[in-house]
Amino acid sequence: MSHPLPKTLKTVALVLFAFSSRAQTPAVQHKGPREPAVIGYYAGRNTAIDSFATNKLTHILFSFAHLNGNLLYIANANDSATIRHMVALKTQHPGLKVIISLGGWGGCQTCPLVFATKQGRQDFVRSVKEITAFFHTDGIDLDWEYPALSNVPGYPFSPADKDNFTALIRLLHRKLDRTSEISFAAGGFTQYLQTSIDWKKVTPLVNYINLMSYDLVSGYDTVSGHHTPLYSTPEQVESTDHAVRYLDSIGVPLGKVAIGIAMYARIFDGVDSINNGLYRPCRFFRGVSYRDQARVLSPDSGYVFHWDPVAQAPYLYNARQHYFVSYDDSTSVRLKTQYALDKRLGGIMFWQLPEDKFTDGLLDVIDNTKKAWLKDPNHQ
Repeated sequence: MSHPLPKTLKTVALVLFAFSSRAQTPAVQHKGPREPAVIGYYAGRNTAIDSFATNKLTHILFSFAHLNGNLLYIANANDSATIRHMVALKTQHPGLKVIISLGGWGGCQTCPLVFATKQGRQDFVRSVKEITAFFHTDGIDLDWEYPALSNVPGYPFSPADKDNFTALIRLLHRKLDRTSEISFAAGGFTQYLQTSIDWKKVTPLVNYINLMSYDLVSGYDTVSGHHTPLYSTPEQVESTDHAVRYLDSIGVPLGKVAIGIAMYARIFDGVDSINNGLYRPCRFFRGVSYRDQARVLSPDSGYVFHWDPVAQAPYLYNARQHYFVSYDDSTSVRLKTQYALDKRLGGIMFWQLPEDKFTDGLLDVIDNTKKAWLKDPNHQ
């Protein structure tokens, strides 16, 4: 497919942006108190956007753009229409930021190769500037899963990815317009936190770190556990709080960290009934969107609700089918949102809006918790 940007517009974008540079601003800084961000990834249909309460978001992230050679690439007319629809929302919600996200799980196969070269990084950043100007979007999010770590079987990775990611962020920071935001999706597990990112060099140059504090028990794991817990347990170190504490311990400003919420459940099968299936041998079966959970995971179908008071996380066990289910519900989302607010984090991020319910969903829980916290005079 051909790139959706006309050649003339490419030239105009380059001329317009030649006069603006981030070189004058050596670090992204937030001066004084700010409203906690509510950042929603969106990988759904263009026609469904208006069904969601996007006025409750501060950021909506188009998911996903990919690489075509060295260039950021919008794949088709439907994706272009979705981005334009998102930008049009700003007429009613002027504070909304529309960000284009690159990659996603399995969507960044050539990132290690492209971003390993100076020419590849330059070409990519130029294309980001062109697409940002063309669509009137507000920045770029890098969802490279994961620099310097094994990811999708057979995909390339190298220890050099870490420094190449830093070089890419530096170039984006230097070349993008000063109003453009830069963020990246960060793995919430210890190996990523310790291996993939040069936090000292990268953090000052970005607006948000979208911490994927979900999939902490993934589709490749063979022992069940909480995939998106708030706190660690004796049996499971990985958690939202564990990742936040680690970032805090190495000097990452928590005001740039948005913790993740999962608008989907993970079902594992072949799980025996000991401990109601928690921390037991398993294999991943499938996911279920939050909007479908009341129907698919109902008590009538054999699912029994449990709450882990240490992890502050719900789970289900189906003894008849030997299914274990880990997910976020309204209680865990309220607690996570409260945690983000109390610790003055950058905000809340979630994957992904089309998996929520149109009304009385998890976005409503986030919004209601946030509003109640902001109204409390003790938080002024």
